[in-house]
Amino acid sequence: MPTAKKRARTYDPAKTRTAVLAQFGNVREAVAGLSPEQLALPTRLGEWTVRELVAHIGMAVTAVHRALDRPAPPAQNAVILDWPFATAANSSAIADFTRTLAERHPDLGTYLADIEQTLTGHLDAHPGTRLLETNVGAMPLADYLVTRTVELVVHTDDLNAAVAGLDIPYDRQALAACTRLLADALAVKAPGGSTEVRIPPYAVVQCVEGPRHTRGTPPNVVETDPLTWIRLATGRTSWKDAVEEAKVRVSGERADLGGLLPIMS
Repeated sequence: MPTAKKRARTYDPAKTRTAVLAQFGNVREAVAGLSPEQLALPTRLGEWTVRELVAHIGMAVTAVHRALDRPAPPAQNAVILDWPFATAANSSAIADFTRTLAERHPDLGTYLADIEQTLTGHLDAHPGTRLLETNVGAMPLADYLVTRTVELVVHTDDLNAAVAGLDIPYDRQALAACTRLLADALAVKAPGGSTEVRIPPYAVVQCVEGPRHTRGTPPNVVETDPLTWIRLATGRTSWKDAVEEAKVRVSGERADLGGLLPIMS
């Protein structure tokens, strides 16, 4: 796992809370209108159906519930940027738990509504400074909520890809937080200052070893939109395809990020 040597950017806890609840609400409202046939559709996540994907979204949010049910750890020993690099290690257990949840909750509308109500209560009852024991270590609740924006935005995109015409909206703050966290993770994975990665309007990071740019137009530039970046960072889209389809604009000999992606899967 790469080490997050740089101090993570700060996120406004109130905006993060609002973003998580808003994006989860967007998903809940969309799922309520899905037919049994739509819930049985395949997704781009291996063998998961839409029903299992929705169950997984619920599981990702109730990770907050489960952490708050445990005693607070004595001290923080993890930061936000540790999280993207630890997700793959838990993939098998996550898949098994997801299938169990999908079977246990045939009424997904009620399942998600209960989660939303409980999450709101937890966030009202606990300060953002409350430490949680997470899959990467102990971190504050406010920081862990930032990682939930990644789960929600990425899987909203998965749902939209699986169900034609679903078009679940993306909360702007949730999309911004997700984009920034994954961009910062790239800078941790490939530290340096030779390449500038631009994801307007949310993020710009410097990465990749080599001569550091200081003035004028950078010699190595990568630019793309937030959703394309998120798909690249999570393996939903390949670098080759994104470049060929002109979804990524590149210039400079150090602008090929293909060997660094995906960041998480």
